[in-house]
Amino acid sequence: MALSGIIRVMERAARKAGSRLRRDFGEVEHLQVSRKGPADFVSKADRAAERTLWDELRAARPGWGFLMEEGGTIDGDEDKPRFIIDPLDGTTNFLHGMPHFAISIAVQEPKLDRSGWGEVTAALVYQPITDESFWAEKSRGAWLHDARLRVSARRDLADSLIATGTPYGGHGNFTEWSKIANAIGPRVAGLRRFGAASLDLAWVAAGRYEGFWESDLSPWDTAAGCLLIREAGGFVSDWKGRSLPVCDKTVLAGNDAVHSRLHKLLVGALKGD
Repeated sequence: MALSGIIRVMERAARKAGSRLRRDFGEVEHLQVSRKGPADFVSKADRAAERTLWDELRAARPGWGFLMEEGGTIDGDEDKPRFIIDPLDGTTNFLHGMPHFAISIAVQEPKLDRSGWGEVTAALVYQPITDESFWAEKSRGAWLHDARLRVSARRDLADSLIATGTPYGGHGNFTEWSKIANAIGPRVAGLRRFGAASLDLAWVAAGRYEGFWESDLSPWDTAAGCLLIREAGGFVSDWKGRSLPVCDKTVLAGNDAVHSRLHKLLVGALKGD
């Protein structure tokens, strides 16, 4: 599949930022032995990657807006889309020298009315260490480089590997998560928590996981991954079952059968069934 202009722009920006992150990742591994620790260094790496992405994308698409993890909202022209960017998803992994993190970029169409922004029409999740570039466009499918992606065909939970994100450091509701995990865990082939939601969603699109759930996320964590799954033939909703342009506060994903069965277990767990 030939890359469109917007995907080329996004991939070029991600690869440039990713090259810097790879260099910084090598440094952070050495900083593990220092007394101060690498936290300040990683924060600088995060901001530097975001600045690279902003510079590249702004030059290629003048007038577009931005929603960024570090830089916040930068308004563009009202009639133009915006980029939703996470320059380093998996910061904690990066901090601890674990090679599992990604750059996430999505394009969201302009506001239709006061109800909010439009649909996500282009997405890229780039893993700098493995050099894997997951991308999707509305109605053009989801791809890993030039290979078409499809969600897993497994339909039974007993055969399914499910990804999740666990509450940490005051973020999220551990009691709520435990109820859901206790309902889902005994019924599936395994639960995984790798610490980068954008990659979890990309891996669902690639069929590596059968499903995923998490709460307390942000648009930059999920915007690209949601489109990847939908274009790979899967389903993404919030925990109420609503298919929103960007599901972030609560996210549930999988193929049609797995999504439906996970949703039933999740709702039952939260009701106390």
